[in-house]
Amino acid sequence: MKQTHRITIQASAKDNRKHTSKIWMEPVSLPALSRVALCGGTHGNEMSGVYLVRELQRQKLEKAGSATLTTVISNPRAVQVCKRYTDTDLNRCFTDAILSSPVTDATPYEVRRAQELNTLLGPKGNVGAMDLLCDLHNTTANMGLSLISYSVQDWVIMHIYRQIQRKITSAPVRFIVLDLPLADAYSQDSLGKHGFSIEVGPQPHGVVRADIFNIMKEAVDQTLDWVQCFNSGCAFEGGEVDNVYTFVKSVYYPRDPETNQIAAAIHPQLQDRDFCLLHPGDPMFLMFSGEILKYEGEEVLHPFFVNECAYYEKSIAFHLARKMTVTIPPLQVKRD
Repeated sequence: MKQTHRITIQASAKDNRKHTSKIWMEPVSLPALSRVALCGGTHGNEMSGVYLVRELQRQKLEKAGSATLTTVISNPRAVQVCKRYTDTDLNRCFTDAILSSPVTDATPYEVRRAQELNTLLGPKGNVGAMDLLCDLHNTTANMGLSLISYSVQDWVIMHIYRQIQRKITSAPVRFIVLDLPLADAYSQDSLGKHGFSIEVGPQPHGVVRADIFNIMKEAVDQTLDWVQCFNSGCAFEGGEVDNVYTFVKSVYYPRDPETNQIAAAIHPQLQDRDFCLLHPGDPMFLMFSGEILKYEGEEVLHPFFVNECAYYEKSIAFHLARKMTVTIPPLQVKRD
């Protein structure tokens, strides 16, 4: 069959510069997803995933059609004390360098746990890894339902995203791509052959909201439904998927030069407006002294994780992303 490709274009709202991605459109066949992992509690105070995984374990749900389902509380120590982590952020411990580092008496608990999870769910980049790994997270930011992964050319993940986007109407659905090589991919979902995180908010850390829990559950249900359909031989049509955002950079809180303390809050016009268009000159921060700091970038971008509670320790106010549309190929299971 002759190979074809499609070029998709998304123009910048400011100056009509075009961002392109060349995507092969030849029909794709991939192996069945026979082993699926669903993980919660990677951050111990993000409660929707914790309670959802516990409920699946209570129901003893171990199959999704022909696929076996493994459910994991990733950071049990952090869950027990309802903290993001105990020693270090577990969801930054899955790079090749950390997973292969020697363990000593001084090794942080989360590094040890990451290596345990790599044995259980991976090994990362190995043929024995889970076919699909979904990691469940909450954010205090007003992000709705976001899927986060490392590539827009993982056709399994992109088709799952399109399914979720089509089926879920209770919240806006978006896809965030981090675009890092596998060796540098730092989050737990990178252990799977195909992997992504589900991020749902806003929800305060340490509590569970019924509406946010239900959005996450619906996304998980749609994921497992898609897996069953794919494994049973359903053919999925190709086409365009929108609301895809690729990470550009982080924006940090301004600090007092003498005390090094944060000196501003997110401006009210930006608060709770994740994924809006941020134009040069738009307000970003309201200094505690009353001064307004404005966005001085040259490119119109989209802020997300705006005022995320967990990022205060890193002084990150929000991230900025570029929006694009991606074309995905037809997909079906590869038959032996």
